[in-house]
Amino acid sequence: MTDRFAAFSFVDRIVLHEPAARARGTFAIPADVAAFPPCLMAEAVGQLAAWVAMAHIGFRGRPVAALAMETRFLRAARPGDRLDLAVDVEHCDDEAVAYRGHARIGDAVVIELDDCLGPMLPVADFDDPEALAARFALLTAAGAAPGRFRGVALPPVVRTGGVPGESATGTLAVPADAPFFHDHFPRRPVFPATLLLDAQIGLAVTLAAESGRWPAGAQLAPVRMTNVKVRSFTPPGQVLALTATMKPLQDGVATFQLAAAAEGRTVATSRVDIGMAADGTGAAARAAADEART
Repeated sequence: MTDRFAAFSFVDRIVLHEPAARARGTFAIPADVAAFPPCLMAEAVGQLAAWVAMAHIGFRGRPVAALAMETRFLRAARPGDRLDLAVDVEHCDDEAVAYRGHARIGDAVVIELDDCLGPMLPVADFDDPEALAARFALLTAAGAAPGRFRGVALPPVVRTGGVPGESATGTLAVPADAPFFHDHFPRRPVFPATLLLDAQIGLAVTLAAESGRWPAGAQLAPVRMTNVKVRSFTPPGQVLALTATMKPLQDGVATFQLAAAAEGRTVATSRVDIGMAADGTGAAARAAADEART
């Protein structure tokens, strides 16, 4: 099995496609992978939007991650689950695609994305346009064989400092080679922004657990991520400096300001709310966050 359309591709089939308007799709999480992090659910929704956008402009360009105003994490996904994906496109042309979307597992919405924007770049710089067009034809017909994804080995975040219970710093050494680079992207490997966000969320969750502001043994989870801005690409081999700063706890939820930089230049910024999970999901924490903002 090759890594192409396998190592970092999260749409098995597109079951509904209204050009430049909306799409519905599916992705079956293989039962034998170790885990499926929340940010990969966001990636799956974003990839469905990318297929709609690329098809609309004849595979001349492809969108890249740039802005996501709000992502709500409602429930964890587990190996063996099937994601039912949905995107509604608000605008799409050769310059950018704007969309919102969500994913369900069964009857439950597990993630929601609002106000997402992806600037379009020349697709030939990243991938083979003909291969993408052929893949889209497959996805909108019989669909791809499930079970291709074999999991992602995430590079660890090495803590470098900070103030206990208030802030943390760390480094993330992006690997020089990894299977996901052959899928993201074949002609210009780029460290996926969703993997960077997952590492940043992990740093925030660790800091939250160390703060002593929740009961001992509480399971903490991301509730909401806002104001995501990805400012530049991260190539293979790049070392990123991560920071997480914890704001005061409100109704059981803490907000963290996150940033990533490379060689003194900001790569990405965002905010994430962390709260106590209920039954392995973020539902209880999200309810508290919603109440705190009303």
